Amino acid sequence: MLDRDRIAATRELIAPYLRQTPVIEVSGRDFGLDCTLIFKLELLQHSGSFKARGAFANLLGREVPPAGVVAASGGNHGAAVAYAARVLGVPAKIFVPMIASPAKLARIESYGAEVVVTGEVYADALAASQRWIEESGALPVHAYDAPETLLGQGTLGADLEAQVENFDCLLVAVGGGGLIGGIAAWLAGRHRLLGVETHGTPSLSRALEAGAPVDVAVGGLAADSLGASRVGGLMLPIAQAFVERVLLVDDEDVAEAQALLWDRLRLVTEPGGAAAFAALLSGAYRPGKGERVCVLLCGANTTAVSFER
Repeated sequence: MLDRDRIAATRELIAPYLRQTPVIEVSGRDFGLDCTLIFKLELLQHSGSFKARGAFANLLGREVPPAGVVAASGGNHGAAVAYAARVLGVPAKIFVPMIASPAKLARIESYGAEVVVTGEVYADALAASQRWIEESGALPVHAYDAPETLLGQGTLGADLEAQVENFDCLLVAVGGGGLIGGIAAWLAGRHRLLGVETHGTPSLSRALEAGAPVDVAVGGLAADSLGASRVGGLMLPIAQAFVERVLLVDDEDVAEAQALLWDRLRLVTEPGGAAAFAALLSGAYRPGKGERVCVLLCGANTTAVSFER
């Protein structure tokens, strides 16, 4: 069961291996909005995204065989598993699709994991990883549809509530749903929770419409991080209970959010990491006057900003 007690226990288990990422509060007027913005800077987490939480929850909460661990990933989950494996001294093999960004591939390789690039999208890499699991006996670490992954991501909700006493709603980007599912299990309706997807990655939107996970075609700017072809079955009932609604944004909205976060706050985000903020800038979500809106900036693995050497 994905309840608050298990999330709290997971938080205690993985805390020594994580950063306590900060929050910053800014006036929405800096972005043409009549509200208060509270950014949770999870993009500063180890490996460059929130995914380190679920990775450590899996590697610390399960028995790892001599063959090590294996993961399929659009990039961020693979980097997190590779990082956790390096810290804990276990082998890791990561399968990624061809749409994975060079920045994410480089990050995975920098942690010493073996990387296999295969298939067009995440689902192809997942299928290849499953074949390797059968052959090797390695421990699978699913990016979003495993209890330990959801428990790990849920610790972000616990951290946020400990850091911010008062907020009206929280905007969270959605890929396979592990992040918003874990957070929803922690918040359990105490704060309004809204998901954000791009029109090219609408897996949760379609699942909520259908009442079950369904396959969707994925593509576009944020597909390497939000491009799961279907949401996890574990998270869907949690989302049905506790996610108010899912907002859809265009790739152009995401690119604008990236640019403004860099211009106004000097924060570098990948497309998926900026998607939640894009919902505000685009008007997909219109906050009430004086509303306190939390925005999760969940990833920074991008080459959007380069530095001359």
